[in-house]
Amino acid sequence: MPDQTEAKGYRVTRVKFSFSLSHSAVALLAASTLALTTPAPAQEPVSTSALADSNDPVQRGLYLATAGNCMACHTREGGDPFAGGVAFHTDFGVIYSTNITSDETTGIGAWTEEQFIRAMREGKSADGSNLYPAFPYPSFTKVSDQDLKDLFTFMKSVGTSSDTPPDNDMGFPFNQRSLMGVWNTLFFDGERFEADSTQSEDWNRGAYLVEGLGHCGTCHTPRNALGGLQTDQALSGGTYNDKVEDDKIRPWSAVNLTSATDGLAAWSEDDIASYLKTGHGGAAGTFGPMNEVITMSTSQLSDSDVRAMASYLKSLPPVERSPQHKMSDQDFRAGELVYTIHCGTCHLPTGLGDPSIGPRVAGSSVVQAEDPASLINVIIYGAEVPAPSPPGAWKSMEAFGDKLEDDEIALLSTYLRSNWGNRGGPVTEADVEKQR
Repeated sequence: MPDQTEAKGYRVTRVKFSFSLSHSAVALLAASTLALTTPAPAQEPVSTSALADSNDPVQRGLYLATAGNCMACHTREGGDPFAGGVAFHTDFGVIYSTNITSDETTGIGAWTEEQFIRAMREGKSADGSNLYPAFPYPSFTKVSDQDLKDLFTFMKSVGTSSDTPPDNDMGFPFNQRSLMGVWNTLFFDGERFEADSTQSEDWNRGAYLVEGLGHCGTCHTPRNALGGLQTDQALSGGTYNDKVEDDKIRPWSAVNLTSATDGLAAWSEDDIASYLKTGHGGAAGTFGPMNEVITMSTSQLSDSDVRAMASYLKSLPPVERSPQHKMSDQDFRAGELVYTIHCGTCHLPTGLGDPSIGPRVAGSSVVQAEDPASLINVIIYGAEVPAPSPPGAWKSMEAFGDKLEDDEIALLSTYLRSNWGNRGGPVTEADVEKQR
């Protein structure tokens, strides 16, 4: 949700919440989120999934805000819920999320419903100035009128906070908002969601969530040099900047969500639904930036909505992005040795993974991503998983950045991307050095 500046796109900090606000709706969302990151209290908090079919517009709006992951992107570490200040490191500069509490001075308390809907639909702030597309209005424009009204009702119920986010740090000419008019002409179509009568109700619900409030394409679709989504390759994987450790920002690769070999071909609908609901499935476990998406958004959705999203994603036609690569026999043997010593126990010589220890790397969408950034990150920095973990989830993967040299990591990464039928171009020492 936007304000005089904007928010959304590239998440960079782990959120910790202050519960000083008294409004029950904020307390409910905070409680349901807290339950995913700390041991369960004696009395289990209400999950937002129970609010999906509520007759109360505030509760429905809370559910929609959860589907849009609004709190994660508008709550800085140590800040008030929805008070903004989260830094988004884009290729054009740093953008800070805005205060979207009901404060009339620093938040959106003075906004009308029409102004809110225009922001969500057209990327315009209350004063008519252009918002940057780091706030994903190109996705939110697909949200229905009623859902936007309920979302606005909820946001007006959020307690006030006087926090003022820092000014954006963008150099010329990217700090000229007027240029966004040209960007919108080139890359923003403003089309509403229309159900496909040839598909099931579940499929259409999944499409609505994935393409709209869930704004999955914001990270999972490649962008051109001007930041426009390459819609002919929608949901086939993208690259964005996020935290790897402490305050270190590096590129991450969002995986291919189509049914391509380097995407979700090896995933079943059950795998996808389990991953979205728990962060753990037969094909992979969550780590890195997806931790917050899972814990604060998809895990809090109703089972039927998660299943609908899985149905839609699994139906996407394949868009192959990663090339086939064959290593030389010498490099293959060298990579196999590094893998056997450091990875084989958990992931097995077959690459299929020990179900009790580690996920499979054969057919892994992370391993095969066109950009190997996330694969390199998990080798260097390890894979921190949410706590508490669901039953059967794998433990956090240890970091190998201090154990392996850059050439060894490059060799190992290339081996992973070239073995067991995996696809993916070679990884160089320069690729690894970029992620350090």
